[in-house]
Amino acid sequence: MIPAVAGEASDQLLVLAAESGGGSGLTVNVFWVIIAALNFVVFFLLAYRLILVPVGGRLADRRDRIEQGLRDADAARRDRESAADQRQGILNEARREASDIVQRAQKVADDERDKGVAETQAEIEQLRERAVTEIDAERKRAILDVRAQVADLVLLAAGRVVGETMSDERERRLVDEFLTQISAQAPAGDDRN
Repeated sequence: MIPAVAGEASDQLLVLAAESGGGSGLTVNVFWVIIAALNFVVFFLLAYRLILVPVGGRLADRRDRIEQGLRDADAARRDRESAADQRQGILNEARREASDIVQRAQKVADDERDKGVAETQAEIEQLRERAVTEIDAERKRAILDVRAQVADLVLLAAGRVVGETMSDERERRLVDEFLTQISAQAPAGDDRN
């Protein structure tokens, strides 16, 4: 279609040029100016379609990739900051938990030590009570032994005074009763007999 329009236009231009009388000097051939202009427009449209549109698309793609890279970098920076905050929070939490564990362990150790001390004191008290009981029993046995020996000595002494041997059960009983009466008459706080 363009060549047909160009052909008609060139025919009319030739007619115009012939009528104007072909003068001398510088003449502009309008036909060739129009053809040159049409060539420029066709070349520009082809260049636009074949070169400028793909280059513009590539530039737009590159701009989009760069913007996406900047957005990704910003998101990565925010993620890194968030991760650093989370790490610091986790470290703080771990420190707090470690402190709690140490406090609990210290409390358990103190409780165990107090329990051990209480058990040891209870054992010492039981041993002391048992020793006091054994000492009292030994003291009573010693007193009984001393009484028996004193009774024997008293009987022996009485027998020498009287001139006879006093070994009869009745006489031994009398001496025991005498010693019991003396023990009962002794002051209550006196544990020497």
